[in-house]
Amino acid sequence: MHNTSSRHVAASHLLALLGLALLASPAAFAQAFPSKPITLVVGFGAGGGTDIQARALARAAAVELGQPIIIENRPGMSATLGPAAMAQRAAPDGYTLAVTPATLFRVPHLSKVSYDALKDFSYIINVTSYSYSLSVGKNAPWKNAQEFIAYAKAHPGKLNFSSTGTAGTGQVTALRLAKLTGTEFNAIPYKSSGEAFAAVMGGHVDFTAEGGFGPHYEGGNIRSLGIFSGERLAKHPALPTLREQGLDIVAKSSWGIGGPKGMDPKVVKVLHDAFRKAMADPDFLRILERENQPLTYMGSQDYTQHAAELLAEEGKFIKDLGIKAE
Repeated sequence: MHNTSSRHVAASHLLALLGLALLASPAAFAQAFPSKPITLVVGFGAGGGTDIQARALARAAAVELGQPIIIENRPGMSATLGPAAMAQRAAPDGYTLAVTPATLFRVPHLSKVSYDALKDFSYIINVTSYSYSLSVGKNAPWKNAQEFIAYAKAHPGKLNFSSTGTAGTGQVTALRLAKLTGTEFNAIPYKSSGEAFAAVMGGHVDFTAEGGFGPHYEGGNIRSLGIFSGERLAKHPALPTLREQGLDIVAKSSWGIGGPKGMDPKVVKVLHDAFRKAMADPDFLRILERENQPLTYMGSQDYTQHAAELLAEEGKFIKDLGIKAE
């Protein structure tokens, strides 16, 4: 009897230990995460403003995580091609992530997409927001927004502008400006904001409404006729807003980091905490300052809620603007 009882006790202990091991396995997995390099998909071309920012943030986060973060550029479809492919194909293990831009919530209202912006992503952290400028070449004839709009009205359909892809915030902002002022502009899409600004500086287009104008403006390669922010920038207080010049238009667009749906919340927290600490990295902050961008931090829960709000807002915005779906 004693031996039988001992065997029963031993078996009970073994089952209890197995149960504890099963309960602890997600935590153990999270503690072991990451054990190999992470891929961060960037839906913008190499060398553009977002690419440069994402690379700096990834370098700092890699230090926190103890594993390298490899950047994979996949531009296209207004910067949604990369994150959409990530959401469709990546395992929800935290090893494949993507930059999640504001266009992720706009494009579904304009064309058929392969993703559900609310159901197919795990939103980890919101990082920063762009500052947009009405930028022209340094030798352009216009000195302010009023002169520019007066010329556009006198020459309908003559002015061309560059943008990052189709339906990106820069392009939509320019189209909003055209609608607001009763003018007509021709959109010329490029793969990255770097190419969009190069087109302005090279005289291939007349203007751009893209973000990331800071280095080009400070280098004297473009002229800013005004910014699309609600208030003047601390770094360039002499630059007027378009509102100050009688044009009631403000453009905002942020980006964050997301993964595919179904991620372990513990892994999401590990990633969130690493990127949150990386947002304080001096090199990353210098890049944001250079491009006149503020930090717009949101944690995973707030960012998930913000995604739902953005999807609804963009739908109303597209409808009000009269942009037709493809």
